[in-house]
Amino acid sequence: MNTENVATSRKMFPIILSLSLPTMLEQLLQTAVQYIDTAMVGSLGTSATAAVGATSTVSWLVGSTISAIGIGFLAFISQRLGAGEEEKARKAAGQAALAVIAAGVFFTLLTTLLSGQIPVWMSVDENIREMASRYFLILYSPMLFRTASIIFGTVLRSAGDTKTPMLVGAGVNILNIILNFFLIYPTRSIHIFGSSITVIGADLGVDGAAIASAVSYVFGGTAITIALWKHGRISPKGQSLKPDLVIIKACFRVALPNMLQRFATSLGYVVFASMINSLGETAAAAHTIANTVESLFYIPGYGMQTAAAALAGNAFGAGDEGRLKCLVKTIMPIEVVLMIVSGGLLFIFAPQLMGIFSKDSAVIELGGTVLRMVAVSEPFYGASIVIEGIMQGLGKTVYPFVCNVLGMWLVRIAGTFVFTRIITGGLVGAWACMIGHNITLFILFAVYFMTGKWNPFQKLKQKA
Repeated sequence: MNTENVATSRKMFPIILSLSLPTMLEQLLQTAVQYIDTAMVGSLGTSATAAVGATSTVSWLVGSTISAIGIGFLAFISQRLGAGEEEKARKAAGQAALAVIAAGVFFTLLTTLLSGQIPVWMSVDENIREMASRYFLILYSPMLFRTASIIFGTVLRSAGDTKTPMLVGAGVNILNIILNFFLIYPTRSIHIFGSSITVIGADLGVDGAAIASAVSYVFGGTAITIALWKHGRISPKGQSLKPDLVIIKACFRVALPNMLQRFATSLGYVVFASMINSLGETAAAAHTIANTVESLFYIPGYGMQTAAAALAGNAFGAGDEGRLKCLVKTIMPIEVVLMIVSGGLLFIFAPQLMGIFSKDSAVIELGGTVLRMVAVSEPFYGASIVIEGIMQGLGKTVYPFVCNVLGMWLVRIAGTFVFTRIITGGLVGAWACMIGHNITLFILFAVYFMTGKWNPFQKLKQKA
């Protein structure tokens, strides 16, 4: 990642795009498959949609905790590469491999052992608990491979390689769709250009969707591991897998606050979803589908966050304050404009997007309403995402931890409890609290950013 002598927005702009666009494409493909997945399962009925979506927040909880480990390595590796210390970066990649093994084994045991209890804790309707439990068990069996995909993908991005994770992600998604096609449905005849073709199907329903995803995760974890091992700059090949306490401490100093943040907020998502599940099947299905739809419109934000984190860490490692300030000045306007466009499209097409996944008019109407509500907050949430990405690259993860936990539990969870348990606000009230959480984060991040406390060079100047 050559970012030397970057001093103007004109020079910074193509660098931002070169890092963010592959990530956006990767997430676009993931979201497209999520759309197809939801539509395929949705064709089995509202119960199947609710069963699959009922434990999705637990998936966020586990995935985000693992992602936090990756953020620690991202900050360390991007800063070391910026400082020209490539050997330290490669050693950190070796430690990332150790982290994959440890976290992968731990979460495999944890999720499979708790698969029977999670639908109960999530207040899933008794009629679909068994289906939801089985889906969760199958989905999480290849946890080691999922862990490799997350952490090794982040390691590659820290070195400016966002194309490899995109290509691996594309392969995972294509494989998932193909397997869904054969595993979910029974043997049937399809008509193409006037000809009838018999397609063999396993007729496994929701279980088939879980198996398809599990096999795809195995493929993705294997492919990203091979890609990292062959990487010319940060391959962990030949590096010791014995714990290096200096690197581990440095990475976990950044990762731990982020991990606690993601764990606390994802646990909040679990509680949030549990309260929504208690509102009934229609609300649960509308919430699941609306979340799936909304994920498409966050893509610009998370693509820019990846670029912001890698470039901020690289600039700090190189001791280049001018480059860091130029990054901020360039990336923030781009992000806000992208999220205004994205939010506008979501507002306009919300009912039509809901209609892709469900034929239930009550589900479509309810989901369309909450999507139009949240569309208004997209630019604010997008700005928060990028600010947080910059702070991750700089290794400043304590303040985002505090803000996210306060916003989640004091605004979203407490508010949703009032709307679902005391006031009959239903799903609309719950999503209003979610929007309040997003706006709160924006205010807290914006105020902190305007004070200049995020800038590590200011602190160094004060010490000097």
